[in-house]
Formats: sequence, C-alpha cells, structure tokens
Amino acid sequence: MSIVKTIYKHIKNHWLTFGFVLGFITDNILLNRIDNLFDNLVLLFYAILATVSILLLYVGVADRGPEFLARFLKRYAPILMQYAFGGLLSGMLIFYGRSGDWLASAPFLLMIVAVVLGNELVAKRSDKLLFHIALYFVGLFSYVVLVLPVLLGRMGDEIFVLSSLISLMIVTFVVQTLYKIIPNFMQLNTTRIIISIGSIFVTLNFLYFTNIIPPIPLSLTELEIVQSVDRQANGNYRVEFETQPWYRQIPFLWPVIHPKYDTVDCFARVYAPTRLSTEIFHRWEYKNANGDWEQQFRFGYKISGANEGGYRGYTSLENYRSGLWRCTVETKRGQVLGREIVEIDTKGQPQPFQVRID
Repeated sequence: MSIVKTIYKHIKNHWLTFGFVLGFITDNILLNRIDNLFDNLVLLFYAILATVSILLLYVGVADRGPEFLARFLKRYAPILMQYAFGGLLSGMLIFYGRSGDWLASAPFLLMIVAVVLGNELVAKRSDKLLFHIALYFVGLFSYVVLVLPVLLGRMGDEIFVLSSLISLMIVTFVVQTLYKIIPNFMQLNTTRIIISIGSIFVTLNFLYFTNIIPPIPLSLTELEIVQSVDRQANGNYRVEFETQPWYRQIPFLWPVIHPKYDTVDCFARVYAPTRLSTEIFHRWEYKNANGDWEQQFRFGYKISGANEGGYRGYTSLENYRSGLWRCTVETKRGQVLGREIVEIDTKGQPQPFQVRID
C-alpha cells in the first residue's frame, strides 16, 4: 500500500508532465497516416481541446462563475491542456520525423524537452501564462502547416506562408479572448506576449526557408543505394543488392558496394497524401579529397499520392569511382526527406548478391 501511495504522490507532484506524456502515448497508438480521416480528427480534437482548455483555465484563475466551477477548472483544465499539447507535439514529431532524416526531428525533440522542463520549473503565474501561450502557438502552427497541404493537395512556399498566417490569426483570437477574461493580467504582460509570439513566428518561418524543417507532408519510407534497379512490365521493380556483413549496421560504418554493372542505383519510395502531387529530386554527391561533398548530378521526377504504399523511383550513377558517395532525396527547393551514404569499392571482392521484387 505504501508503494501505491508513493507512486500517487509522485504523480500528483508531476501531473502536468504526466498529462503531457499521456498525449504522446495516445498518438503512438492511434496515429498512422496524415491523410487518414481518423488521424485528422484526432489532431483536430487536440487543437480544439488545447484552445478550449487554455481559455477555461484562465476563466477559473479569474474566478469567473461559481466557486466550485472555478476550483474545478483550476484543478483539471491544466491537465487537459497539457494532454492536448502533448498530443499535438508528439503527432508533429511522428509525422515530421517520417518526413526527413533524424536531424529533421531535432527541433521538436528540443521543444519537447523544453516543455517537460517548463512544466517542472515554471512557477510564477505570469511566466506560466507566457509559457502556455507560446506552447499553444507552437502546437497550433505545426498542426496547421501539416494539415493544410493535405486538404489543398498542394505544398510549397505559398502554402506554408498561408498556414503560418492562419495560425497567427487563431492565436491572436485566443489572446484577445484572454484579454476579456483576465484584462489586467494580460495588460501587464502585453509586451512579453507580443515578443514571444513574434519570435516563434519568425523562428518557424526561418526554419522552413532555411530547409531545416522537413518537407511535410511527404515522408520517405525506403531509401537505399544498390547494384541495380529495373522496372518490370507489371510495374514492379527488380532490386539487386549486395549482402552487407552485420557490423556494417553499426552507426557511421557505411555499407560497401562493389559495383557489378556500369551503374550504381539509388532506389527510393516516397509516401505522399492521396490528393497531393509534387516533384522530388535525387542529388548524388562524392566526398572529395578535402572532405567536402561535391555534387555530381541532380535529377527530378514527379510523384503523386495515388500509390498507397508510396511512389517508387530511382536514379543511376554512371561515372562512379572508389570512395564515399551519398544520394539525397529532396524537394525542388532543397528540403531533405532523407539521404543514404555508401562506400563504393571498385577493386575489392563483393559479398553475395540478392534480388527482391519491390
């Protein structure tokens, strides 16, 4: 019984963080595809819950209404709010993480760490207000930027800018509503709120236009550099690849390819939402004697969301030589979905070859 009491006491002292983590757990169970109606309803639920709970929390803080209601809202609205924040941010981490290499998820991982620390360390009421508004704007911004391309069937700079402006209008509406609920409190913190929202808006746009944010809602489901790729008459792809020893799976030990033909191929499978069509590129680079990646060529092709398993495509490298090579899959403006690095060895003995139909 003492163990149960200890666990309960610990949860009670950290209930905001537990509510936030619960949103993560829910997403990992429920979310699958961004163009799935159910997934969109889940994310919409989080966005609405976050909006309602942040307003209700400060209705309680301002003691608007009966005493029992204010007490109830002050106690439970923060848990619902943190659950919604956790659901929004983890949903973004899931879908953004699928849309690029692991570095693309780094900003969201940092935000998640900041939220957990903020829940535990921010104690002053004015700081909590600022923290809640900032967290709400980040979650809302990420949600709208992710969903709008799916709804419109288009992606690009103008869609991102439109998404960011819609997010700014919604958070402005929420802030104006808070001014009516807690006017004196909001007036004392007006400058800090404007700076906070403006900084987030500028930072997220900077991350996008410097290609740090991945090209959502696209996601790379398969990428490898292989001996050869051939498209068959039935539309399937015959992929021939060299078996790699187990130790080549260790990070920073690249696969080694011993070319069998005149070309080495980069095979990729890119998932796009059903209504979306766009163009992606393969960029081949060689690591020169100075340790710099030197571009050899870049080739693009159209993809669409018609293939539920992901759109397959490949490019062939002809003028290869021994050394480190990488193939990057990216959008026209250079946003990276993912990249594969291999060492090409034109003199060594190859491992056994395998063939699969993809």
